[in-house]
Amino acid sequence: MTATLQREWQAFWLALGFLTRIPMLVRIDYSQSLMNQSSVYFPLVGLLLGATYTGLYLLLSQLWSLPVCLLLVLIFHLWITGAFHEDGLADSIDALGGGYTVEKRLSIMKDSRIGTYGSVALILALGLKLALWLSIDGLLIAFLIVPAIARFTPLLLMHFMRYVTDPDSSRSKPVAESFSGSRLLLAGLFCLLLSLLTQTLFWSLLAVAATALIWGFYLQRQLGGYTGDTLGASVILTELVLLLLLAV
Repeated sequence: MTATLQREWQAFWLALGFLTRIPMLVRIDYSQSLMNQSSVYFPLVGLLLGATYTGLYLLLSQLWSLPVCLLLVLIFHLWITGAFHEDGLADSIDALGGGYTVEKRLSIMKDSRIGTYGSVALILALGLKLALWLSIDGLLIAFLIVPAIARFTPLLLMHFMRYVTDPDSSRSKPVAESFSGSRLLLAGLFCLLLSLLTQTLFWSLLAVAATALIWGFYLQRQLGGYTGDTLGASVILTELVLLLLLAV
């Protein structure tokens, strides 16, 4: 294996370990540049998660009713990802809802405790996702592609916006440091191919563009850029928007 391929292989496993609880089964020569390089694999990790959700649902559907199966899939999702993006959503809404200055918002966002705004946002987001799963026709397609497409939105934010939080206090800092246009293009082509194969191109483009533009514009006004938590929130928001569009 060439040095380039070996580095890409490590970057993939680093992305998998960063976004999930799945243990990294290869030796990683960790560096901040490798952590940044791993971001291109976020949509691929999302696709692997989606395939896992699909397989789990097909297995569970042989035993229980639809609502029970979907709730179990949701529980599995929260466990396998460590509720990573949901935590970002709760922290972001707490900060943006409770802070009146940029400094105060960033301070609230770093607080490990969850407040009323974050709790309400988390409950509503999980409830809406479950309701949309229950109402959508192409459930298996949604399981498969939504986690992948949604993980492209934070890449757009990382490329086009400024990172504003304390670099010593954020798990996402090495990822968010910078994101090259070439790797953004590669991730975008992967998502484009996936949406074409599943005939969801229009809805996928609309969901990512709408979330990136509206959420990004709001973050620019409220924070002057993005934080690791707001990247996680962007994944949840894109998932919900895409599910809403697919359920139309």
